[in-house]
Amino acid sequence: VQLQASGGGLVQPGGSLRLSCAASESIFSIYTMGWYRQAPGKQRELVASITSVRGTTYYADSVKGRFTISRNNANNTLYLQMSSAKPEDTAVYFCNTAPRPLAGWWGQGTLVTVSS
Repeated sequence: VQLQASGGGLVQPGGSLRLSCAASESIFSIYTMGWYRQAPGKQRELVASITSVRGTTYYADSVKGRFTISRNNANNTLYLQMSSAKPEDTAVYFCNTAPRPLAGWWGQGTLVTVSS
């Protein structure tokens, strides 16, 4: 499966951005999916996840109340709505299965920069 993240860019502190992740195959729909991020010099971390059918969500404390994860299984797409962005949200954002990412599913990610 190929995962293509998009929607990144430059956003001002306090601003919003919507990320998308398109999966190449419909098998995407059976997995719990997550958004991960990796900031410069830091390890990759899981920031949010959503189960396949019920849509139960998980958020890291650092983004709780500011980010919203969602998915559309009909078109094999995962979303991350970022609001009240902070400079510490600057990172490359990836999507993959969660909580255990599949090594062969990593895509190139999309860069989010929060800066004035």
